[in-house]
Amino acid sequence: MTDARIAFFGLVVEDMARSLAFYRLAGLDLPAEADQEPHVEADLGGVKLVWDTVGTIKSFDPDWTPPTGGHRVAIAFGLPDPAAVDAGYAAFGAAGYTQYKAPWDAFWGQRYAIVQDPDGNHVELCAPLPSA
Repeated sequence: MTDARIAFFGLVVEDMARSLAFYRLAGLDLPAEADQEPHVEADLGGVKLVWDTVGTIKSFDPDWTPPTGGHRVAIAFGLPDPAAVDAGYAAFGAAGYTQYKAPWDAFWGQRYAIVQDPDGNHVELCAPLPSA
């Protein structure tokens, strides 16, 4: 597999419109007509983020069940500065999404916060801290 490269990251969603509304708030340009589709793709510049409804997954894997016990994958959005992390966290909360971990200055040199998308996936907001 020496020629393998990541082609996409996939999310299984209960409600396509609800999930896409969340990712629009995160800054992705997703057309409104995609809300009714069972499969949606967004090119992120060489790799894609894709969404599939539970029905789509069960069409080829009828025994599929959602994972339990916490998140397995996180998606991180890099923001220009620490204030943007705080503003993004507040915007997700104001829109009714779950604010999982309030912004903090992480020891690895970033302002960091975690929200959850409608399906419980961690979506992390991060920005470099100013140099000391």
